[in-house]
Parts: sequence; C-alpha cells; structure tokens
Amino acid sequence: MATPQHLQLLAPLSGVLMPLDQVPDPVFSSRVIGDGLCIDPTTKTLCAPLAGVISNVQTSGHAVSITDDHGVQVLMHIGLDTVNLAGKGFTRLVEEGQRVEAGQALIEFDVDYIALNARSLLTLMLVVSGEPFTWLVPEAGLVESGQPLLSLNSAGQVRDELLADQGEALFSKPVTLANPNGLHARPAAVFAQAAKGFSASIHLHRQQDSANAKSLVAIMALQTAHGDRVQVSAVGPDAQVAIKTLSELLVAGCGESVTVLADVQPTETCAQTVLRGVCASAGSAFGLVVQIAEQTLHVSEFGKGAQVEREQLAQALSESQRDLQQLRDNANSDAQGEIFKAHQELLEDPGLLDQAQSLISEGKSAGFAWRATTEATAVQFKSLGSPLLAERAADLADVGQRVLKRILGVQDQVMDVPEGAILIAEQLTPSQTAGLDTRKVLGFATVGGGATSHVAILARAAGLPAVCGLPVQVLALVNGTQVLLDADKGELHLDPDLAAIEQLQADRQQQQKRHQHELAHAALAACTRDGHHIEVTANVASLNETEQAISLGGEGVGLLRSEFLYLDRNHAPSHDEQASTYSAIARALGPTRNLVVRTLDVGGDKPLAYVPMESETNPFLGMRGIRLCLERPQLLRDQFKAILGSAGLARLHIMLPMVTQLSELRLARQLLEEEAQALGLTELPKLGIMIEVPAAALMADLFAPEVDFFSIGTNDLTQYTLAMDRDHPRLASQADSFHPSVLRLIATTVKAAHAHGKWVGVCGALASETLATPLLLGLGVDELSVSVPLIPAVKAAVREANLTDCQAIARQVLGLESAEQVREALRLYHAAVVDTSLVLEN
Repeated sequence: MATPQHLQLLAPLSGVLMPLDQVPDPVFSSRVIGDGLCIDPTTKTLCAPLAGVISNVQTSGHAVSITDDHGVQVLMHIGLDTVNLAGKGFTRLVEEGQRVEAGQALIEFDVDYIALNARSLLTLMLVVSGEPFTWLVPEAGLVESGQPLLSLNSAGQVRDELLADQGEALFSKPVTLANPNGLHARPAAVFAQAAKGFSASIHLHRQQDSANAKSLVAIMALQTAHGDRVQVSAVGPDAQVAIKTLSELLVAGCGESVTVLADVQPTETCAQTVLRGVCASAGSAFGLVVQIAEQTLHVSEFGKGAQVEREQLAQALSESQRDLQQLRDNANSDAQGEIFKAHQELLEDPGLLDQAQSLISEGKSAGFAWRATTEATAVQFKSLGSPLLAERAADLADVGQRVLKRILGVQDQVMDVPEGAILIAEQLTPSQTAGLDTRKVLGFATVGGGATSHVAILARAAGLPAVCGLPVQVLALVNGTQVLLDADKGELHLDPDLAAIEQLQADRQQQQKRHQHELAHAALAACTRDGHHIEVTANVASLNETEQAISLGGEGVGLLRSEFLYLDRNHAPSHDEQASTYSAIARALGPTRNLVVRTLDVGGDKPLAYVPMESETNPFLGMRGIRLCLERPQLLRDQFKAILGSAGLARLHIMLPMVTQLSELRLARQLLEEEAQALGLTELPKLGIMIEVPAAALMADLFAPEVDFFSIGTNDLTQYTLAMDRDHPRLASQADSFHPSVLRLIATTVKAAHAHGKWVGVCGALASETLATPLLLGLGVDELSVSVPLIPAVKAAVREANLTDCQAIARQVLGLESAEQVREALRLYHAAVVDTSLVLEN
C-alpha cells in the first residue's frame, strides 16, 4: 500500500506519453496550472490515477479533479479547447463529492468527434497541489492505462492561507465575467497564478460561494459561467493592490480573448442596504456589529519523538472530554446536551485517532497530526454532497480546534463583547454559540452554516435571532455599525431608519404581552369560537421534551422522532435502551393521550455510521426512511419489537416515513404483525404513514383504506413538490409551504382520509406557524403536532378562530397563484381576527 510520502500516480488512459514542454498551449507547457504529463490517447476512457474524492468535475465533462485523503490534488484535462464543445462528446461517469478508487472509470469520450471538433486530443494529468515527483518510466513512449507513472515525494497538506489580525477584508466592485465558458482551467490558472504573487489572503466570490483565489481547483469548483457576477476580496498588507490587479485581470478575460460586458447594476434599490440569507433562529434585534474570528493557531510540523507526542495528544483528548462533559452538564436543553455528546463521540472516533497516530509515527507533532487529520476529514465531509455531513464538518472543526488548543496550551479567548451586540462571523462554532452571554449578545449573522445546523439549534434554544447564508460582504462591516437583524425574513438591514427601529421595539413589546397571555391559558382546550375542537400535540425527541410538552398544554405526542436514539453514535442502540425509552415516554403521557412514534427516518442525507451505505449523488432522492428500513428489515423488526413494548401505556400509533408505494406499507405491516404475534399481542397499535412526497398525496385515496391515519410532513412535501432544497441558501425563501400547490396536496389528502373515516395530522413546520392555523383548520386537518415551545401560541390561535371563517379563507387561498399572495391573504384575515378579539374582550 502506498504511503503518503510515496504515492504513485497511474496512467489515466493508454497512449503515447510526451513531455509537457511539447504541449502546444503556453498555459499548460509553462506549468502555470501545475507540473505533470501529457498523453496522446489511444483509448476512450479516462480513469482515476489515484484514490480520493472528486473535488471538481466540469459540467462540460472535459476536465475532472481528484483530491486524496492527504490533500494531493490532481487535475485531468481531456484535449485542448474542449471546453468549447459544451459537453458534446463527453459522458461523465462520476459526480462531485463521489469517492473513487485508483483505476476507476471517470469520463468516456468520443475520440472521433473530439478529434474533428477540438484543437487537439492531447490529455493532461497535472499535480496542481504542487507536490514534487519522480518519474517511474521514461518521459516519452507508450503507456498503458493503470501503469504507474509518477511517484510523489510528499503528501500535500492543508495550507492555512488566512492572515491573522491584518485588518478587515476589502472587496472589489462586482465584475461580470465575459469569458464564454466562465473561469475554466486556462483562465482559472492564470488568475490563480496572479493571485499567488500577493502575500494577502485572497478569495473569489460568486453569490453565496467563495474560493481560495490561489487554488486552481477551488476556482474551477465555483463552476462560473458567462455573465456571472464575481467579486475579489483580500486581507493583508497588499490587499488593495491585489484587488485592483485581479479585478482588471478578470475584466480582461484572464488571458482569453473576450468582449467586455457592460457591468449591469442590480435593479433592486435596497441591494446595498439589505443583505439576505436564511432564518436560522426566529426573532429580531437592533444593535451594533461585533466581528468575531476564530484564533489562528501555529503548529510545528515535526515532534519531539513519537512517545512524547502520543502522550501529549492523549492528555489533550482527555482534557477536551472533561470540557465537553461540563458543557453537557450545564446544558439548558436536551438539544444542547446531545450536541456536545456528539462532540465527545468524535473524540473517540477510531478512524480519526488511527490517522493521527499514523502521522505521529511518521515524525509529525501531535498538533500537526491532529489538525491534518481533522481538517482532511472535514474537507471530505463537505465534498460528499450531503447537507447533514457538511454541518457535521463544522462540528469536527470545532472539536479539532478545542483539542489543538489543549495541545498547544492556548487559552480560549474570552468573548468580551459590549451590550447590544450583533455578532458577525464567517461561521460560529457550537462551542462559541453555547458560550454567548445573552445579556449582551442580541443575535448573530453568519456567512456559513445552515438552518438545521447545531449552531442554529443552539441559537433557538437560547432565544437568539440568527441568520445564516449571508453574502461575504457582511464580513467587511465595521465594528460598531448599527444594524437591524430581522431573522424572521432572513435579512440584515445595514442602514435601518428610526421608524423601522421603533416599530420593531413596539412589535417586540406586543409579542411579549401576547406570549404571557398564551402561557397563562395554555391548559385550556384548543376549541374554536364556534365549538370545533382540534388536537394540538408535540414534536419531540426525548422524555424531557415530552414532559415539557405536557406542562405547556400538549394533548399528546404527534411525532416522536425515533432517530434521536440512533444518530451521532458508533453502534445501534440495544433493544433494552430503545424499549425503556419508548416506555418512559408512554408512561409520561398516560393511557388517554396519543403517542405517535415515527420509525427510523435516516439514510441518504442522515447516514448512520454503523449502517454501510453507498455514496449517493442526490441523497434526498435516495435510500431514506422506509426504503432503507425495508432494505435492512432486521433494523425495522428490532425497532417494531422495542416500540411494541410500550403498548397499553399510551394510545400507541406507529408512523412510517417516506412512503411512496402501497407495497411498502403492506410489507411493513406484515413485519409489524409478525413481531406483535411473537410477543403474544392480540391488538396491533394504529399504523399510519407520513405524507411527504407528492406521490403519496395524489394516491391518498388508495392509501386511506389501508391506514389508520395520515400525518403530513410539510417540510419534505414542500421541497419535493417545488423541487427546491429547503436548506438551500438562495432558494430557502422560495421553498415555502404556503405555496398553493402544497396546500392543494394537503386538501387532497384530507378529503381522501375523511372519505374513509381516517384522521389527518400535520407535523411539519407549517403546523407551528400561527399564521397557518386558520388555514389548516379550514382545510379540515384534525391534529396539529407542533414544536414544543409553540404549543400555547397555536392553541391560542385555534381559540381565536371561527371554523366557518377558516373554511372560507381556505377556499380563497387555494385559488391564489403564489405563496406571497397566500401569506398576504392570511395576514389580512389575522388582522381582522385580532380586531374582533379586541372588541369581544372589551
């Protein structure tokens, strides 16, 4: 097996090997992109020269990059000027983020077509990460695909390009790319080479995405296109000169002949005063900008001996475990405690520990080995295309920094911020977020992170408004700048007027009074003014949340997320652990309340470490929920057996996620019946399915006779109906469950269920929005399962409504054409209801 110091690169295809100097293209022959080799191919399949992750594959299919586990980056480019073929003649066999083995087929190409339509078929293999190499064969002659050609002398390492304490980032004006094919390999190489001439840390930005401007692969990964607007940012002593030079280079085409495009400014007049992202935690705040940056830690590469470095790493890991245990002990919510429990388990991960120990054995220091291991693994997580794994990469970076500080003896920086602070950061870590002084910090806004990240969960637990996914320009705001954070809309207002601030403060006071009123009346039934009762239950993931839900007036559990028992651990929960947890929750509810347990909803975007799964190009459309469980039926049988142990303690219901076909329901029912029979149970719990995909909603009339209930998961139903990732930073605001198409599917489901005497609940986020409460009542929904803290508010919204009016507004909005129109109609209805309530109360 090749060591990192002696990695061999194989021939990616068969053909005639020739020196790079003879390539008739100065960008390649002068090694601007990187050193390597050229092959005139005699075969038509490009194969991987090394094992690693596909870090970039061009849409046109003519170029692909692989990054191995030690940071070595290799670019393969088929033909010269083949980008102009716009993908014709190429068949991509791999996708970005996919792990490949050495020799695996990457791209097939039509030799005849390319020979006739491109300048040349000459194919390049270049080591763009800069490792020196030695030849294993003569530099000219015939080679066979898979034949070892080069031996790399040392592994690439992740290089920290950031400059500490060099001032705030400067940004160029937007530049509209005139390159016909965007910044593909040739212009990207010219730009990266020019950026390397400056000492500043330089980044190229396209919308929400950014790339290290000195990395060819990173620039290509932006997948820029003709007409894209990009910006250059720089931090460092020569930042201003760098920005001027590189902006001019972009305008000029980076070595390509281009027709300069007019730099059209956005038509939206507020573009310079409002930055938009995604709501991570609801609320709003007015305060002063405080920029936050993580400490830059300097590490020596070589150690003082393997034994000394191993002891140092072991001590740092032990101290970090104690730190995290203290954070768990001080956690004010189950969610916060579970996050730091997951961090503790990362410290015990055998893969991380083995890799770090291996580097120490090679003479590296404990700090160097630990940082290289965690950074490489985090990069791998980010490259796999899963939003969940990308968020876990942030957790790994947090854990990595914690241990590294212990190794180096560096104390955590005390985040001493002034009162009324709005924190701004590229990305906050869970550790930083958990340590915020909420008496001084009013909210925060970040470039990175997602609405489902651990940082977002901690922000919601602390009651801090937060926005993520903002443009990088936010990092250039000067400390002390007054800003208005409207997290509900996912906006940061840079120049708020006095009227907006006063209105915000008035709204907050009104919200506080209303919240107090809702809490005082939480125990009252959720009955409309004309006597219609709707059950308001809770979405929970623990016994503590169940008990909290009951104390806030919850009438049961409409969604128990059973995957909380399975995630963030290295082995499956035992039968006893599962059964005792389900039974404890059922006892807390008692025999008169519903307990709806959703079976394991993992896979695809939520992988389990102990359930081997193949990498998926689109995990949201892959092996998720019931599909995964039926493929591994013992997993589902074990869970059924544990759930059935709580029969009789509460009104037990079992709910299957991601069902699209009747055959899935029937097979799951058969497994449930067999497990119940084995336990000697004479009565089965109620069995239902989640309506999460349009297929299930459209076939609800066929499902209804075979289920006991439906529960609609509006989050997934929305993203599948609108074909929009609900966590996408630029589409999240459009992936709106108020869209009439989603509402029509809900109406279809309710109609089919009621025709067969079955009840329908809604357990998605739409159920927790009080604006939607009258709409869902009007559509005929029987149960709302909501976020625990919002139970009093939703019950109050039900008590303010009149069912006849709700049915009228539901009919009205089903005929509208957009989510915005639906929301506006409901706001007008809500305002009228509030006015009526005030009259009745007075």
